[in-house]
Amino acid sequence: MWRSVGILAIGLCLWGQLAIAADSPAGLLSAGRVDDAISALNGTLSHSPNDAESHHLLCRAYYALGQWDHAISACEKAIALDQNNAEFHLWLGRTYGEKADVVNFLSAASLAKKTRAEFERAVGLNPFSVAARVDLAEFYLEAPGIVGGGHDKARAQAEALTKLSPASAHWVTGRIAEKDKDHATAEREYRAMIDSSQGSAWSWLSLGLYYRHNNRLDEMEAALRRVLDAPIDRPEALVDAASTLYKTNRNLPLAAELVRRYLKSPPSDQAPLFKAHFLLGNILAKQGDKPQAMAQYRETLELVKNFEPAQEALDRLGP
Repeated sequence: MWRSVGILAIGLCLWGQLAIAADSPAGLLSAGRVDDAISALNGTLSHSPNDAESHHLLCRAYYALGQWDHAISACEKAIALDQNNAEFHLWLGRTYGEKADVVNFLSAASLAKKTRAEFERAVGLNPFSVAARVDLAEFYLEAPGIVGGGHDKARAQAEALTKLSPASAHWVTGRIAEKDKDHATAEREYRAMIDSSQGSAWSWLSLGLYYRHNNRLDEMEAALRRVLDAPIDRPEALVDAASTLYKTNRNLPLAAELVRRYLKSPPSDQAPLFKAHFLLGNILAKQGDKPQAMAQYRETLELVKNFEPAQEALDRLGP
């Protein structure tokens, strides 16, 4: 619901910034081996149940799988052990927000309040966290006032982001303008984002998504084409651009090329490798390339053995 996916996930990935042993839990997660990471983390916690970082990584692994209850439990345990870690609060907020999307109205309202509280706590603990401020701004923008939303609050976060990350400030301001149906301002802000980020992949994706929201599909495709060769500030922008092309049935060869570039890049936990392989399989299947599609679905299942959509896709394509 109110959390960073793709373009909103602008926090620095823990394992993307550190040298990590390939067989460590963080290394396994970085490599997309989510099942193996969960097994390793549970093994660590069986001996060291008070290891807050392991609980946090377990939360992120379950988050990747969309297992929100398990993710929430792990995140809450991490925070119980380290209450002043901004990153822990940020991820718990994201997980509450995701669960809010799949429950009834009353439960969603309760989870929305928890989401806001965790994002606000993350910002309070680390006012310099661009990721936390962007997630909080998105919450304020999307949530109804009854659970603490409000455009004025989102604007305050945009103002705070101006010095921390001008591109992020333009993104928030553009999103506010979109909500207000001020299309001239929205497009101007997204183009200012491109300028301030030296034409980053995330900024071109943001402009492309704006065009998609307004059914300007030729312009969308042109903007997403720029993602392929742009400086990669957020690796998941490649996958989000490919997914957008796939969902709109536009330029599937470009969509496949975007995913392949992502698979050759340092991965982001905002776009787990098993999901990237699955998306590529779907793109190839839509193009009629059955053998290569099946190969991608098998790659998916190598990383997450019980990922039912991939198994169902293989079954549909036949032996």
